[in-house]
Amino acid sequence: MTMKYFFSDQPTLSRFHIHPLGRYLDSYAAHLRDQGYDKNTARVKIRTIARFSPWLKRHGISAMDLNLGHIQDYLSMKVRKGPRLTKEDGAVLRQFAEFLHAKGVIAERIVPPVETTAIQQMVDEYALYLRSERALASETIAQYESRVSQFLDAHFAHGVVDLSTLRATDVIAFVASAAANLSRKGAKLVTSALRSFLRYARYHDYIDADLAASVPSVANWATVSIPRSLPREQVELVLACVDRRTTIGQRDYAILLLLARLGLRAGEVVSLRLEDIDWRAGCITVHGKGSHLAQMPMPPDVGEAIALYLRNSRPKSSSRAVFLTANGPITGFARAGAISSIVSRALQHAGIETKRKGAHQFRHALAIELLRTGASLPEIAEVLRHRTLQCTTMYAKVDFASLRPLGLPWPGGVQ
Repeated sequence: MTMKYFFSDQPTLSRFHIHPLGRYLDSYAAHLRDQGYDKNTARVKIRTIARFSPWLKRHGISAMDLNLGHIQDYLSMKVRKGPRLTKEDGAVLRQFAEFLHAKGVIAERIVPPVETTAIQQMVDEYALYLRSERALASETIAQYESRVSQFLDAHFAHGVVDLSTLRATDVIAFVASAAANLSRKGAKLVTSALRSFLRYARYHDYIDADLAASVPSVANWATVSIPRSLPREQVELVLACVDRRTTIGQRDYAILLLLARLGLRAGEVVSLRLEDIDWRAGCITVHGKGSHLAQMPMPPDVGEAIALYLRNSRPKSSSRAVFLTANGPITGFARAGAISSIVSRALQHAGIETKRKGAHQFRHALAIELLRTGASLPEIAEVLRHRTLQCTTMYAKVDFASLRPLGLPWPGGVQ
């Protein structure tokens, strides 16, 4: 009986099983354990269901007849004894109802009604266009959706969505306001998303004017700044400070090594699958930008760290992602931001203060180290999987030893 994994006293177990939902709690407890939920969280969920079950019995409702209306009626009742019911209780009960549907106990899915706003409907239609007509990557679509939603909210949050009322000044003002708090890369993403959406709007006759042409351009100076990165000694300090005695530490150490030794992007770490590692050949297949695949040799320390994590610390899961979340439900990371969060925690634990906390500075650190040890720009471009050499030339600025002889003497001598 899986319930004994979460509850040890027999009276509690007996009480849970005497009501309409009791017969399904053992299988649900097994489901929660398989999903990686910790004991405290699972107990809260099971107790919430056990509290709901007597209410069903009093109203003559069987598990097979359960529907969303019953859950809403239960949540709206006034509680005389015990804690009041909350939105979290509703989420737990709907999750359990979905479990019963998957088991075939309930014929129809129980999902809460979702009120779709006019703005959300417009964004959803635009996303469908990007997916079906433009075949963009899911990550790009999500980024475009976010920026377009912000644009529409700025103009139609309190009224009807009528794109025909938009003017070029509206577009310019939004870009100027949004770009003020963004990096150059973030501002370019805003302008790219707006141009794409406004072209879509004109194609569907939502607007008559070519407003895409009114979107301001963001200066694209490829070498405007020196790449920000960690010094090599700080990279090694971060790695040395990871507590590899814990399961999370073993996972994070393997991820940090992939960033530091191979220069992987955060999204490439998230996309890594078990079948992407060829242990016999000692190489990794990396899913890069634009669905580009590249095979990279796996350094021994990287291979050892990944193998240790897979052997000792990776939770049991049907997911094929190499790296999984630590808390239930156990699954692969949903977004690249999770990797940046791991980097931020590792920097804090090592006592390193930096303005930027993201994963990309490890990639920059690798490129700069390769340059300083004599690697050519084409060689660095191959390691970083740059499509063009122009992306790599920004690293030439940090090779001060080679650039110093090229500097002209100050007129009039040393000042």
